[in-house]
Amino acid sequence: MFFTPEISLRRRSAALFLILGTVFLFLVGGTSAYTDVRTGADPTVMRVGSNYYSAESAEGGIWVRESPTLEGLGRPTQRKKVWSDNLGAVWAPEISMEGGRTWIHFAAGDDHRMYAISADSPLGDYPGSATKVSLPDDRWAIDAVMFTFDGQRYLVWSGWEGTDNVEQNLYIARMSSPTQATGARYIISQPREPWESVRDGSNPLINEGPEAIVDPNGQLHIVYSANGSWGPKYCLADLRLKKGGDPTNVWDWYKSNGCLFGSHQENMMPGWDTTLGIDGPGHHTFALPNGDVNASPGGTDHIPFMFHGVAKGTTYSWENRHWYTGSFVWWSDTKYSRKDVPGDTENVGYSFKFFEA
Repeated sequence: MFFTPEISLRRRSAALFLILGTVFLFLVGGTSAYTDVRTGADPTVMRVGSNYYSAESAEGGIWVRESPTLEGLGRPTQRKKVWSDNLGAVWAPEISMEGGRTWIHFAAGDDHRMYAISADSPLGDYPGSATKVSLPDDRWAIDAVMFTFDGQRYLVWSGWEGTDNVEQNLYIARMSSPTQATGARYIISQPREPWESVRDGSNPLINEGPEAIVDPNGQLHIVYSANGSWGPKYCLADLRLKKGGDPTNVWDWYKSNGCLFGSHQENMMPGWDTTLGIDGPGHHTFALPNGDVNASPGGTDHIPFMFHGVAKGTTYSWENRHWYTGSFVWWSDTKYSRKDVPGDTENVGYSFKFFEA
């Protein structure tokens, strides 16, 4: 059969439209674009050998899961209750390792103070009583993560400056042990930018869920969650330490100029797009080998990570949050800019492109 050029062009256009439509439906159609691991919030994961280990608060205690894959943490080969006590509600346990021992830091009690437990392996025998982490000023604190950078141990957490629930800032302190700070606490981020000070019907402004990672240039990053976790404008943003900078000096940190992973375009950093299937992604984990920032992955491939969020089309609420797996790539030559502060107004280095799949 002979086709005229006009008919052939129309057929090619229709075929192209069908292909694009199919791709679009695949991306927004739900579960095909991302992996739903399990119901829950605040994932924390590390890889030890060939297995992944996560920690969670549930049923009045802390549980550890084991799986050979990230996705398998939703149906773990082992799930063990490793600790319970009478401290009250437990928030956001964070699992890591130091010196071959597993550590779990968590917030507990109505006054929200940090505690820690440890064992000789992720599924080992933890003590019956947790140790309160001695932090400077002894203020409200959650979401603490321990790491070592340039030979110095640090703890970074979300906390209050005083005794009133006005802002959750990010603080850092040098640590002489996993439970003992040395010296003062130092503020490194406050929720003052328009894109991270969305109230969503509530008073406190939020920076929380910090996670440390080192980029291929050897620079330290603290990727954190901004805005309230009770609303879909929750998102991930980045603090990048300048090369050779002091982690306790707030002016050595440069903040991304918007969310890097979020579902509201008006809050995104210029050049970054919103999620397709997940509302309010945040409180993530990089699942580092042995929980060690010095083993942070490099390369140009997509690197797996995990975060929580709510499927689009579902009412955004704490009860509807799920753990999801996604990926990220290191994004080079990214400029973070600032003004009216000491130091350089611009810093160029690695950032992140986050993906739901």
